[in-house]
Amino acid sequence: MKVHLVDGTYELFRNYYAMPSILAPDGRQVGAVRGLIQTMLLLLRGDDVTHVACAFDHVVKSFRNDLFHGYKTGAGVPEDLLRQFELAEEAVSALGVVVWPMVEFEADDAMATAVSKWWESEGVEQVVICSPDKDLTQMVRGQRVVCLDRRKRITLDEEGVWAKFGVGPQSIPDYLALVGDSADGIPGVPRWGAKSTAIVLKRYRWIEDIPMDVSQWDVSPRGASAMVENLVEHFEKATLYKRLATLRTDVPLPENLTDLRWRGVNRVDFQALCASLGFPRLMDLPHRWADD
Repeated sequence: MKVHLVDGTYELFRNYYAMPSILAPDGRQVGAVRGLIQTMLLLLRGDDVTHVACAFDHVVKSFRNDLFHGYKTGAGVPEDLLRQFELAEEAVSALGVVVWPMVEFEADDAMATAVSKWWESEGVEQVVICSPDKDLTQMVRGQRVVCLDRRKRITLDEEGVWAKFGVGPQSIPDYLALVGDSADGIPGVPRWGAKSTAIVLKRYRWIEDIPMDVSQWDVSPRGASAMVENLVEHFEKATLYKRLATLRTDVPLPENLTDLRWRGVNRVDFQALCASLGFPRLMDLPHRWADD
């Protein structure tokens, strides 16, 4: 079997900017939710899609905001998109898919926990993380756990992570800490560019193992002396950024693997939702109903 883990927050954002403005009968903006329903139904048509869960950031903030005030928040997110978050969770649940709405943790943490719990389970051929988020590439394991960018139709296995970033999955938190990740509000360390960072981490793997004396380096990236100087100066910040970029694998997920088996769309819930949101053309779109 394959386990598909969907980044619901990403899918909602993607559809918000891809879909035209659509208003429900009560005046609510629901274009992103409509797009989300359509893309989820397309995924569920896949012959190898048997076990599915979808994680959402129920709120944009998490425990990481308590660690670093510069970490991403809901600031700048359009209000009519924020109002669709809870409705999106309801819609995916009506599709018969397990939903993980995160409050203290982030959606990425839920998916990372699911990978940790099930990637080596008996009968699991592969775990497919449906997200282009760089953070999630740290969970890639050979070809057993892969990241799928559904929009670009690009799959990253472990070899693909090396090819894209120049480091292995286990060094991704260190890479993001040093290079920075603007999507999450992680500024990185000055003078640590992508290519130079990859050279150093390919040799030393972890921030903590990088020598603080450039004369001890046996790699020679451009600007090595300045890199060391900045790392020494910003070392505590770098280790904090690494903590921010490291996904948690201890999220309390109540489901077992059997609970993730997709048995079809909940006809009553789904059609009632479509009626309330003004989606008559979607009512009969599902190819499988749970009650058939």
